[in-house]
Amino acid sequence: MADTSPVSVEQLFAIDGLLEPEERDIRDTVRKFGAERIRPHIAGWFEDGTLPARDLAKELGSLGLLGMHLEGYGCAGTSATAYGIACSELEAIDSGVRSLVSVQGSLAMFAIWKFGSEEQKQQWLPGMAEGSLIGCFGLTEADFGSDPGGMRTNAKRDGDDWILNGSKMWITNGPIADVAVVWAQTDEKVRGFVVPTDTPGFTANTVQHKLSLRASITGELVFDGVRLPADAVLPEVTGLRGPLSCLSEARFGIIFGAMGAARDCLESAIEYSLTRNVFDKPLAGYQLTQAKIADMALELGKGELLAIHLGRLKDAGGLKPEQVSVGKLNNVREAIKIARECRTILAANGITLEYPVLRHANNLESVLTYEGTSEVHQLVVGQALTGVGAFR
Repeated sequence: MADTSPVSVEQLFAIDGLLEPEERDIRDTVRKFGAERIRPHIAGWFEDGTLPARDLAKELGSLGLLGMHLEGYGCAGTSATAYGIACSELEAIDSGVRSLVSVQGSLAMFAIWKFGSEEQKQQWLPGMAEGSLIGCFGLTEADFGSDPGGMRTNAKRDGDDWILNGSKMWITNGPIADVAVVWAQTDEKVRGFVVPTDTPGFTANTVQHKLSLRASITGELVFDGVRLPADAVLPEVTGLRGPLSCLSEARFGIIFGAMGAARDCLESAIEYSLTRNVFDKPLAGYQLTQAKIADMALELGKGELLAIHLGRLKDAGGLKPEQVSVGKLNNVREAIKIARECRTILAANGITLEYPVLRHANNLESVLTYEGTSEVHQLVVGQALTGVGAFR
């Protein structure tokens, strides 16, 4: 066959034709911002284990990306699909950057927006939307990840106040947050609390020595007799339905985001294969290399189509939790496979920070297990298909 001009996976699957003009504009804006503002620095941030999160949050807020799919209170009010597309572009740069946006908008802001009082919304959401206030979401504990119902953090009534004790672990944005949405056991089942981080008894410790999500700030939250007023509680929800619905929001962004990371890996591998000569011709000219590229492109394209389909369902109000699990399970699992396969094309160069593939692969190790492990999502899908719960 004669040589032809190469196409991208987006062109191969005609993705543009599935997007609305506003969605394409958002994609292009976020892609340009990521390329100009973040990509030149991300390898260094990853290597140093840091992220200028406060500065980035203000810039992301100025673009309307924080809580962008929420209505009112300074939020952009875009479609869910547009939010997912933005997540894809952010994670194409780094999972840590997408996590900053997801935790801010789909966990902390969404919890207040969905279950908070009008006073709580007015107090926190406008500043969080513009990025001048940072939020975090405290659900996971050191001994309770997949089983949040076993959490030990508790809140007891003391007159009109609440006294909060316990700890939370693996909390993105925790050490820099201005406000934490914290879930705790009470005599009224699990309740959510809006906790200003300058409240006496609240401390946040930064998690060090991470090998994944290094360009992200992770912490442990500790509550030692934190006294909260009665109006700190989220009034509109009781029980695990509250935090689990927030997690479903965050998982939705991951469905798109993981494909962004996979796309960046594949584009890097293709570009490398075209310029790397092996036995006097480009690596891309070998059948084994093209077989790898073709197989990865198929999984990437299918994952992107699945993400858009689930986005349309969400925008129509018909997306079910088990469908979110399908998307998270498939797309993260395939993304990490693509990242690892791309590393084989880059060979030794693939293990350096000069190229993004192993950085993405390391990050995806975290994405694989947070917001629900693959095993948990397999059980959610299995229960949906059989009608039998197998969690215990």
